[in-house]
Amino acid sequence: MTDQPLLRTPLYDLHVELGGKMVPFAGYEMPVQFEGIMAEHNHTREGAGLFDVSHMGQARVTGEAGALEALITADLSELEPGTQKYTLLLNDEGGIMDDLMVSRPDEDGFFVVVNAATKGADFAHMRDRFGRRAELIELNDRALLALQGPKAGAVMEALCPDAAKLVFMEAGRFTLNGADIFVSRSGYTGEDGFEISIHNHQAEEIARLLLDDERVKPIGLGARDSLRLEAGLCLYGHDMDETTTPIEASLTWAVAKSRRASADFPGARKILKQIEDGVSRKRVGFKLKDKAPAREGAEIAHDGTVVGVATSGGFAPTAGAPIGMGYVPAELAKPGTEIELIVRGKARPAEIVKMPVVAHRFYRG
Repeated sequence: MTDQPLLRTPLYDLHVELGGKMVPFAGYEMPVQFEGIMAEHNHTREGAGLFDVSHMGQARVTGEAGALEALITADLSELEPGTQKYTLLLNDEGGIMDDLMVSRPDEDGFFVVVNAATKGADFAHMRDRFGRRAELIELNDRALLALQGPKAGAVMEALCPDAAKLVFMEAGRFTLNGADIFVSRSGYTGEDGFEISIHNHQAEEIARLLLDDERVKPIGLGARDSLRLEAGLCLYGHDMDETTTPIEASLTWAVAKSRRASADFPGARKILKQIEDGVSRKRVGFKLKDKAPAREGAEIAHDGTVVGVATSGGFAPTAGAPIGMGYVPAELAKPGTEIELIVRGKARPAEIVKMPVVAHRFYRG
């Protein structure tokens, strides 16, 4: 517990005006829902949802690219201007300190977005390891909006046609209604979408402009969680943390092949050995066979013996069933493996499933 007052994003007043139910999250007052989690989830899958993710950390990194690359799993030499990569910030033992997006909007350094709960520690770690080789400038004067859903492209086309030309994992600088914005095209829902970084004083104006489009509705944290769970995307601090390596978290793909060859990332010896020899546990997806959802912390059993724990879980509206993620022994990680989730003291039948449960629909051009 902390006595620190909760922070508010530049869209707080708009959330309240729109009827958002505000809850504490990562040190901020954030909307968990507006119309209702199920309705907001379905709208994002069918139309376009607007999420306030201004609580996340944004920063500019300039100087030697190698200073940043030495701390993460991406190959920044492959990051051309106008592109973006998902990568992992590792501790010296190969544990995941955070997952983050790194983009290169132009020739002058990198734009970094990290998770809200870890941004202070992330930025302190980067500065400490950079020394004089690079500089990190926190962009506390910027808000971050996420426009997600199959109609997001059409909405962006109407307001900022140049940004609508981006494809998955591209990024750039644009002007929207007179505001200078930085836009990337990716998404934490599995749907097509855009992330819009904008100065704090212009955030509400642009949010209202987006919401004026009948295809767009405000979406809270509740639907954000159910959407990312269906998409098989991790939530830091739950599905991975500093005790978890990329291989255990089923994120081997996030360790660039060139970095594996050079073995110059934190914890490389341990992680390369895991790639070669395998791991004892793996992150998996599961689906329950009845309607009782299993939440984070529920025990996972196999043949009556507890073998793991759920790290995320809930009802998946699009899949029409309770689903989740968790860690099990590697030999049980194959899709189709029968397991049980212990829900309120009762073993509920389930099976390991391939992730994502709902197919990604990112726009790749």
